[in-house]
Amino acid sequence: MTRPLDPIGSVKVKLGLLVAASVLVASIVATVGAAGGVPIWLSIPVTIALALAVTQLLASGMTSPLRQMTAAAARMARGDHSTRITETSRDEIGELARAFNRMAADLEQVDRQRRDLIANVSHELRTPLTAMCALLENLADGVSEPDPATLRSALAQAERLSALVADLLDLSRVDAGAVPLHVEPVVVRELLVSAADEFQYGDRDVEVTVAVEPPDLEVEADPARLRQLVANLVDNATRHSPAGGTVSIRARLVDAGWLLEVADEGPGVAPDSRARAFERFGTLAETEGGGGTGLGLAIARWVTDLHGGTIRFVDPEPGHAGARVHAVLPLAAPPTRDRAPVAAPKEIPVPDTSAPTPPSATPPPLPSMTDSLFGGLWPDRGEPGRPRLLAWAVGVGVLAGIALPFHDLGLGTFLVLMAAGLLLFAASPRRRRPFTIACAVLCTLLASTALIRDAEWIVILCLMAGGAIATMALTDARNVPGFVISAISWPLAGLRGIPWLGRTMRMLTGTGHGIAVVRTVLWSVLGLTIFAFLFMSADALFAEWFSGLVPDFGSADFAVQVFVAIAVGGIALAGTYLALNPPEVDTVRWESSPVAKRFEWLVPVLVVDAVFVAFLVAQAAAIFGGRDYFERTTGLTYAEYVHQGFGQLTVATALTLFVVWAASRKASRETVADRTWLRVALGLLCVMTLLVVASALNRMALYQEAYGFTQLRLLVDVFEGWLGLLVLATIAAGWRLRGTWLPRIGLISGAVLLLGIAAINPDAWIADHNLDRYETTGKVDWYFLSQLSDDAVPTMESRLSEADQTCALSGDRHDSASWLEWNLGRQRAESLGLETSAADFTTDACTGQTEG
Repeated sequence: MTRPLDPIGSVKVKLGLLVAASVLVASIVATVGAAGGVPIWLSIPVTIALALAVTQLLASGMTSPLRQMTAAAARMARGDHSTRITETSRDEIGELARAFNRMAADLEQVDRQRRDLIANVSHELRTPLTAMCALLENLADGVSEPDPATLRSALAQAERLSALVADLLDLSRVDAGAVPLHVEPVVVRELLVSAADEFQYGDRDVEVTVAVEPPDLEVEADPARLRQLVANLVDNATRHSPAGGTVSIRARLVDAGWLLEVADEGPGVAPDSRARAFERFGTLAETEGGGGTGLGLAIARWVTDLHGGTIRFVDPEPGHAGARVHAVLPLAAPPTRDRAPVAAPKEIPVPDTSAPTPPSATPPPLPSMTDSLFGGLWPDRGEPGRPRLLAWAVGVGVLAGIALPFHDLGLGTFLVLMAAGLLLFAASPRRRRPFTIACAVLCTLLASTALIRDAEWIVILCLMAGGAIATMALTDARNVPGFVISAISWPLAGLRGIPWLGRTMRMLTGTGHGIAVVRTVLWSVLGLTIFAFLFMSADALFAEWFSGLVPDFGSADFAVQVFVAIAVGGIALAGTYLALNPPEVDTVRWESSPVAKRFEWLVPVLVVDAVFVAFLVAQAAAIFGGRDYFERTTGLTYAEYVHQGFGQLTVATALTLFVVWAASRKASRETVADRTWLRVALGLLCVMTLLVVASALNRMALYQEAYGFTQLRLLVDVFEGWLGLLVLATIAAGWRLRGTWLPRIGLISGAVLLLGIAAINPDAWIADHNLDRYETTGKVDWYFLSQLSDDAVPTMESRLSEADQTCALSGDRHDSASWLEWNLGRQRAESLGLETSAADFTTDACTGQTEG
């Protein structure tokens, strides 16, 4: 595949173009964002993302040969020399890749020759050594006499070994394509009888017969090579003949020269396996007549080829079984110098690497740059490209660009969230798990708050909780470190998912011709622009139609919409990769070994218990002593006292959970006493923490009675109650000394409590309680009531007189101008038809005005 910068012949020029293109794109995007009034918190990440995208597009594959060479070098160190590097680039890296391929091809050829040499030597030395050992054993055991014939046979075997050692160099020359062939007159019968005699002293109970017609047949050939041919054929035949069987060697004249036939009485060779039998290492199965090293018949074939003949298996004679080999050789073998080089059988061709042609071997799996960044925590599992998910993410971005800018939270927000949520759910391989389905339902309920409530503070909190739940479900996180890593992994998925995005784009463009697609789009846009403006200037009706269909690209609103579309689309795409290939978040653990002595953790916990006991005694004294005793002792009013202590009690509750977590990790659980002390000490601490939670909630209730109710005070109340719920869950986990479920319960319960706050209509609840306080004390903060959302309007309209309504309903109420902003809270407020004006608001004419 040709890459954008492949034609450029210098790495320095490529780097300069990358810098120039990135700076240019960043400058243009930043300028457009500034001119369109795009907030800086949105323009900066979008600008960086687009600049990185352009860099990735242009630099695609620029350093991939280096990474391929790293992987190839590792494979070559393990003995695999077949790897080749992609060499499409013309720069210095491309030249290095071509040099690497030439080196790899040379090493592969050398390594192949080395292996073949060892195999050939082992095979060729085995036959004479076996015969010599058998002969010497017979002499040593007195079975045979050391007569001249026996000694000549032993000498012949030794001479054959010497000849084989001398032939090793010739064997390497065979692999190189040239073998010396020393042609001289050879008496065939003498050659065959001599070769047959070598097998008379072996351990195989097989008779070898020789028949030559005519008996004085003489040919022009290399006697050493012919002997090698006959020995390999007879060795193969005797190995597979049954005990007491016969191997026949026949030679006779034929039209093409002379025929050498070797037949045995073994199982024979199946017709479909006969061609494969002569391939190097083409050893057959035992049932097919195999079992050797797979070199004997291969050597026989290229000896036959050296003499200009042919060799093959033929059917056995009628009425006989076994294998039969026919080698047809010329009566006079041509000299080596007159013949073309003979290649060794079944050689692997070495490609010509002098020209920059694509390598024949498949490149190794290419590690991406992100693999080195994320390592084993987040491996790239080779997830295939998913063009449909990419198109879905782009659609989410376009929908967000239309529905979110210049619109308050409402139906448009819900539609964007549902589109993104369905995308993540469809991409997740865990979508069929009950836990994932439950999280999806909870996220849907949290997102629906944008449809139900106008109070942005609770809607935003619910959406943040939904994001946390979705991340936990996608990564299957089960502990606090996993939650933290999951939260960080979503933005990092934009970087980690670059290889997957590249695979998706290659699938989307067919065969990876991304530049061709870009050129097509650019030419299409150029043609549309030129001819559309020509026709618009020529015809007013066409200009009106075209203006209605195409947005005003020069407007500030359009710039904001584009930035929002890119940002939301990128977030959705990053979440898609997080769903497809989540990191192994649970592999990160805070390992801790128990302390050696029990008092090391028990004494600090008991000290904390003692502090809690003292605090609870003080609370009892304050309750039973009355306010006079308290104010006389501390010098504080009771309102100041409850306001001052709530925050500290909330922090103390949170720290107690940390103390329980730390102590449970350091405490030993080996003995019954260890477990009992752990349950008692930490259980007592948790019970006293529940009393502290009750004290904190009581203080906040007293403070709200004195100063009124607000969103923050309600939220803090719920937070303290959530901590109390976690303490109860900790007590349950501590009783069984098993709490792996606690982190998930904590996160889900927090989201459910936020959903519960949204369900009670918090702004209406706050307005209702403040009006109760107004009816009791005559004091209320009218300005605060006027700033409540439309959710509180029906409550205030039903409880206030017309005079008081002018004080509470004179805030700047939003008038929904688009269906994208619709929600139930606004619709109920608008249905009342109240006329309000923020410009006329003043607290001077409102009775009971006070500061909350």
